[in-house]
Amino acid sequence: MGIYVFKTKFLMEQLRRDAAEPGSSRDFGKDIIPYIVQHGKAIAHRFAKSCVRSTAENEAYWRDVGTVDAYWEANIDLTDITPELDLYDRDWPIWTYAELKPPAKFVHDEDGRRGSAVSSLVSGDCIVSGASLKRSLIFTGARINSYSTLEEVVMLPDVHVGRNAKLKRVVIDHGVRIPEGLVVGEDPVLDAKRFRVSEKGICLVTQDMIDKLAL
Repeated sequence: MGIYVFKTKFLMEQLRRDAAEPGSSRDFGKDIIPYIVQHGKAIAHRFAKSCVRSTAENEAYWRDVGTVDAYWEANIDLTDITPELDLYDRDWPIWTYAELKPPAKFVHDEDGRRGSAVSSLVSGDCIVSGASLKRSLIFTGARINSYSTLEEVVMLPDVHVGRNAKLKRVVIDHGVRIPEGLVVGEDPVLDAKRFRVSEKGICLVTQDMIDKLAL
Protein backbone atom coordinates (compact mmCIF):
# COMPACT_ATOMS: atom_id res chain seq x y z
CA MET A 1 0.00 0.00 0.00
CA GLY A 2 1.24 3.46 -0.87
CA ILE A 3 0.02 6.56 0.97
CA TYR A 4 0.11 9.85 -0.90
CA VAL A 5 -0.86 13.25 0.54
CA PHE A 6 -1.76 16.10 -1.80
CA LYS A 7 -3.53 19.42 -1.72
CA THR A 8 -6.75 18.80 -3.63
CA LYS A 9 -6.25 21.56 -6.18
CA PHE A 10 -2.72 20.45 -6.98
CA LEU A 11 -3.74 16.81 -7.29
CA MET A 12 -6.56 17.63 -9.71
CA GLU A 13 -4.16 19.68 -11.82
CA GLN A 14 -1.74 16.76 -12.01
CA LEU A 15 -4.46 14.24 -12.85
CA ARG A 16 -5.78 16.44 -15.67
CA ARG A 17 -2.27 16.97 -17.00
CA ASP A 18 -1.54 13.24 -16.92
CA ALA A 19 -4.87 12.39 -18.56
CA ALA A 20 -3.84 14.56 -21.52
CA GLU A 21 -0.46 12.81 -21.82
CA PRO A 22 -0.67 10.16 -24.61
CA GLY A 23 2.20 8.02 -23.35
CA SER A 24 1.11 7.84 -19.71
CA SER A 25 0.30 4.52 -18.08
CA ARG A 26 -1.97 6.36 -15.58
CA ASP A 27 0.05 5.18 -12.61
CA PHE A 28 1.05 7.22 -9.56
CA GLY A 29 4.40 5.50 -9.11
CA LYS A 30 5.35 5.53 -12.79
CA ASP A 31 3.89 8.81 -14.01
CA ILE A 32 2.52 11.23 -11.42
CA ILE A 33 5.24 11.08 -8.75
CA PRO A 34 8.26 11.10 -11.14
CA TYR A 35 6.82 14.13 -12.93
CA ILE A 36 6.39 16.02 -9.65
CA VAL A 37 9.93 15.10 -8.55
CA GLN A 38 11.32 16.43 -11.83
CA HIS A 39 9.15 19.52 -12.21
CA GLY A 40 8.03 20.42 -8.71
CA LYS A 41 8.55 19.34 -5.13
CA ALA A 42 7.92 15.93 -3.58
CA ILE A 43 8.82 14.85 -0.05
CA ALA A 44 9.09 11.22 1.09
CA HIS A 45 8.58 10.01 4.66
CA ARG A 46 10.56 6.99 5.82
CA PHE A 47 8.08 4.28 6.83
CA ALA A 48 10.21 2.91 9.67
CA LYS A 49 10.26 6.26 11.49
CA SER A 50 6.56 6.19 12.31
CA CYS A 51 5.63 2.49 12.14
CA VAL A 52 4.57 1.02 15.48
CA ARG A 53 5.88 -2.52 15.83
CA SER A 54 5.74 -5.24 18.43
CA THR A 55 8.56 -6.06 20.81
CA ALA A 56 9.49 -9.15 18.77
CA GLU A 57 10.00 -7.22 15.50
CA ASN A 58 13.55 -6.14 14.70
CA GLU A 59 12.46 -3.87 11.88
CA ALA A 60 9.19 -2.52 10.46
CA TYR A 61 7.35 -4.94 8.20
CA TRP A 62 6.47 -3.72 4.72
CA ARG A 63 5.89 -5.50 1.43
CA ASP A 64 5.04 -4.33 -2.07
CA VAL A 65 2.69 -6.99 -3.45
CA GLY A 66 2.14 -5.42 -6.85
CA THR A 67 3.29 -8.50 -8.80
CA VAL A 68 2.26 -12.16 -8.77
CA ASP A 69 5.69 -13.12 -7.43
CA ALA A 70 5.56 -10.60 -4.58
CA TYR A 71 1.97 -11.52 -3.71
CA TRP A 72 2.86 -15.23 -3.60
CA GLU A 73 5.99 -14.61 -1.51
CA ALA A 74 4.18 -12.41 1.03
CA ASN A 75 1.52 -15.07 1.57
CA ILE A 76 3.88 -18.05 1.66
CA ASP A 77 6.09 -16.18 4.15
CA LEU A 78 3.21 -16.48 6.64
CA THR A 79 3.74 -20.27 6.74
CA ASP A 80 7.20 -19.89 8.30
CA ILE A 81 7.58 -21.03 11.91
CA THR A 82 7.97 -17.41 13.03
CA PRO A 83 7.16 -15.17 10.08
CA GLU A 84 8.19 -11.53 9.96
CA LEU A 85 4.48 -10.67 9.99
CA ASP A 86 3.18 -12.90 12.77
CA LEU A 87 -0.60 -13.27 12.64
CA TYR A 88 -0.49 -14.86 16.10
CA ASP A 89 1.24 -11.91 17.75
CA ARG A 90 -1.13 -10.81 20.52
CA ASP A 91 0.49 -7.37 20.67
CA TRP A 92 -1.13 -6.77 17.27
CA PRO A 93 -4.59 -8.39 17.25
CA ILE A 94 -6.41 -8.49 13.92
CA TRP A 95 -9.47 -6.24 14.01
CA THR A 96 -11.31 -6.66 10.75
CA TYR A 97 -14.52 -8.00 9.26
CA ALA A 98 -14.88 -11.71 9.88
CA GLU A 99 -17.65 -14.14 9.02
CA LEU A 100 -18.65 -16.89 11.44
CA LYS A 101 -17.51 -20.05 9.69
CA PRO A 102 -17.11 -23.67 10.83
CA PRO A 103 -13.53 -24.72 11.55
CA ALA A 104 -11.30 -26.37 8.97
CA LYS A 105 -11.86 -30.11 8.68
CA PHE A 106 -9.40 -32.89 7.75
CA VAL A 107 -10.81 -36.30 6.89
CA HIS A 108 -9.66 -39.79 5.84
CA ASP A 109 -6.74 -41.60 7.40
CA GLU A 110 -5.57 -44.19 4.91
CA ASP A 111 -2.22 -44.73 3.21
CA GLY A 112 -2.12 -42.38 0.26
CA ARG A 113 -5.41 -40.80 1.26
CA ARG A 114 -4.82 -38.81 4.41
CA GLY A 115 -6.14 -35.31 5.03
CA SER A 116 -3.12 -33.41 6.29
CA ALA A 117 -1.37 -30.05 6.28
CA VAL A 118 2.26 -29.29 7.21
CA SER A 119 3.65 -25.76 7.62
CA SER A 120 0.36 -24.43 6.25
CA LEU A 121 -2.43 -22.04 7.16
CA VAL A 122 -5.94 -23.37 6.49
CA SER A 123 -8.88 -21.03 7.03
CA GLY A 124 -12.32 -21.84 8.37
CA ASP A 125 -14.97 -23.61 6.26
CA CYS A 126 -12.30 -25.64 4.45
CA ILE A 127 -12.47 -29.40 4.00
CA VAL A 128 -9.25 -31.25 3.22
CA SER A 129 -10.59 -34.64 2.19
CA GLY A 130 -7.78 -37.14 1.82
CA ALA A 131 -5.42 -34.54 0.34
CA SER A 132 -1.94 -33.45 1.39
CA LEU A 133 -0.88 -29.82 1.89
CA LYS A 134 2.65 -28.54 2.42
CA ARG A 135 3.69 -24.91 2.98
CA SER A 136 0.44 -23.56 1.59
CA LEU A 137 -2.04 -20.85 2.52
CA ILE A 138 -5.69 -21.72 1.97
CA PHE A 139 -8.43 -19.09 2.20
CA THR A 140 -12.00 -19.84 3.35
CA GLY A 141 -14.42 -22.22 1.72
CA ALA A 142 -11.94 -24.53 -0.03
CA ARG A 143 -12.77 -28.12 -0.91
CA ILE A 144 -9.67 -30.20 -1.62
CA ASN A 145 -10.44 -33.75 -2.63
CA SER A 146 -8.70 -37.10 -2.22
CA TYR A 147 -5.26 -38.01 -3.55
CA SER A 148 -4.42 -34.41 -4.39
CA THR A 149 -1.13 -32.81 -3.31
CA LEU A 150 -0.55 -29.10 -2.87
CA GLU A 151 2.83 -27.50 -2.19
CA GLU A 152 3.52 -23.78 -1.86
CA VAL A 153 0.02 -22.92 -3.03
CA VAL A 154 -1.83 -19.68 -2.32
CA MET A 155 -5.52 -20.40 -2.75
CA LEU A 156 -8.15 -17.66 -2.64
CA PRO A 157 -11.68 -18.32 -1.25
CA ASP A 158 -14.17 -20.92 -2.48
CA VAL A 159 -11.83 -22.97 -4.65
CA HIS A 160 -12.72 -26.58 -5.43
CA VAL A 161 -9.88 -29.01 -6.19
CA GLY A 162 -10.77 -32.30 -7.87
CA ARG A 163 -9.17 -35.63 -7.09
CA ASN A 164 -5.58 -36.51 -8.06
CA ALA A 165 -4.55 -32.90 -8.72
CA LYS A 166 -0.89 -31.95 -8.23
CA LEU A 167 -0.29 -28.25 -7.67
CA LYS A 168 3.03 -26.59 -6.84
CA ARG A 169 4.01 -22.88 -6.63
CA VAL A 170 0.59 -21.69 -7.72
CA VAL A 171 -1.74 -18.77 -6.99
CA ILE A 172 -5.37 -19.83 -7.56
CA ASP A 173 -8.01 -17.16 -8.09
CA HIS A 174 -11.31 -16.94 -6.21
CA GLY A 175 -13.90 -19.59 -7.02
CA VAL A 176 -11.77 -21.63 -9.43
CA ARG A 177 -12.72 -25.27 -9.96
CA ILE A 178 -9.58 -27.32 -10.51
CA PRO A 179 -10.43 -30.37 -12.65
CA GLU A 180 -9.54 -33.90 -11.60
CA GLY A 181 -5.98 -34.89 -12.36
CA LEU A 182 -4.69 -31.42 -13.24
CA VAL A 183 -0.91 -31.07 -12.80
CA VAL A 184 0.63 -27.61 -12.45
CA GLY A 185 4.20 -26.78 -11.47
CA GLU A 186 6.09 -29.73 -12.92
CA ASP A 187 6.47 -28.74 -16.61
CA PRO A 188 7.31 -25.01 -17.07
CA VAL A 189 6.83 -25.14 -20.84
CA LEU A 190 3.39 -26.71 -20.59
CA ASP A 191 2.40 -24.37 -17.75
CA ALA A 192 3.31 -21.31 -19.84
CA LYS A 193 1.01 -22.50 -22.63
CA ARG A 194 -1.98 -22.89 -20.31
CA PHE A 195 -1.54 -20.33 -17.53
CA ARG A 196 0.17 -17.06 -16.72
CA VAL A 197 3.66 -17.80 -15.41
CA SER A 198 5.61 -15.13 -13.54
CA GLU A 199 9.30 -14.31 -13.88
CA LYS A 200 10.07 -16.58 -10.92
CA GLY A 201 7.92 -19.44 -12.18
CA ILE A 202 4.77 -18.88 -10.13
CA CYS A 203 1.61 -19.95 -12.00
CA LEU A 204 -1.50 -17.82 -11.79
CA VAL A 205 -4.62 -19.92 -12.39
CA THR A 206 -8.02 -18.35 -13.12
CA GLN A 207 -11.34 -19.90 -14.08
CA ASP A 208 -11.09 -18.49 -17.62
CA MET A 209 -7.79 -20.31 -18.05
CA ILE A 210 -9.31 -23.54 -16.76
CA ASP A 211 -12.30 -23.21 -19.09
CA LYS A 212 -10.00 -22.87 -22.11
CA LEU A 213 -8.38 -26.22 -21.29
CA ALA A 214 -11.65 -27.96 -22.22
CA LEU A 215 -11.88 -26.27 -25.65
